[in-house]
Amino acid sequence: MKIRENVPISTLTTMRLGGNARYVIEIEEDKDLAEAYIFAKEKDLPTYILGGGSNVIGRDGGFNGIILVNKLHGIYVIDSDEKSIRLCAKTGELLDDLVEYSVKLWNGESYGYSGIEALSKIPGTVGAAPVQNVGAYGQEIKNVLHSVCVYDFKDNCFKHMMADELDLGYRHSIFNTGDGVGRYFITSVTVELNKNWLKPPFYTSLQAFFEEHNITEFTPQVIRDGVAAVRESKLPDPAVEASAGSFFKNVYISEDEIPAAEAKGIMVWGGGKIPSGWLIENAGLKGKVFNGMRVSEKAALVLINDSAKSYADLAKAREAVIDAVYEKFGYKLEQEPMELGDE
Repeated sequence: MKIRENVPISTLTTMRLGGNARYVIEIEEDKDLAEAYIFAKEKDLPTYILGGGSNVIGRDGGFNGIILVNKLHGIYVIDSDEKSIRLCAKTGELLDDLVEYSVKLWNGESYGYSGIEALSKIPGTVGAAPVQNVGAYGQEIKNVLHSVCVYDFKDNCFKHMMADELDLGYRHSIFNTGDGVGRYFITSVTVELNKNWLKPPFYTSLQAFFEEHNITEFTPQVIRDGVAAVRESKLPDPAVEASAGSFFKNVYISEDEIPAAEAKGIMVWGGGKIPSGWLIENAGLKGKVFNGMRVSEKAALVLINDSAKSYADLAKAREAVIDAVYEKFGYKLEQEPMELGDE
């Protein structure tokens, strides 16, 4: 267990903002969590659980507490039968590495199991997937999640929790809501994948990619490669340009509200989903810079930190985007990334 003092949150998050954290502890083995619990109790300090930092915004005031950085590693097969397979991944692994592992497995007939291939190239760790119920191109973690193992800081013990106990919804779970925030450190995730490969039609951009390249066989590896290509063309790499991925949640409206929205020319997808990127782009904000934060030219739902020096800069940019969209369309956007630190 490695302990560091006075570590800038900006060095731990991909948006590269935030003051100092009092302590940072790297969790390399499950047993480190009990020691970290004791350390936090002795110091009488709060804890915050962090993975790759790609969906977290650091605040200027820093964090007078202990950040627990997930460094748990390992991916392995638990069991399989003629139709499916269960994989367990430690939660410090990159989600994309788990996807790659799954599409390269021999399933008895060919290579690749289905269930998470459309989540390719999403930045972040396996541990973040159930927290946010990560999803893309029609797949969500909740659809394949079997169970998780956690360390419960309230009860000071390890627990095994089934997927139906986690209240998974759109960017929602017990881990990012109410009393569950900061209570559980997810140590491993078990997913159940199958041989039922995805079939067209796909989401618009992915379908267009396959048609452009005359692709007609849709193995998990082909889906992975297609998603990777589309994401690369649309989304900035947070390792290159400071960002937190998708910054705004999509807007959801009721079935009764859909006709009025469509009458105004607003794009509404199935289930009453209005893409936040569409709203931002059609409010004329693509490429605009606010307080050092740039609305991405590739994907308008992404904010890129060109020269912002503080959370205050980001907050002003966020409000400028929210206000412009509300004035144009009457919908209030909500931030997707979580926040870390004191005001």
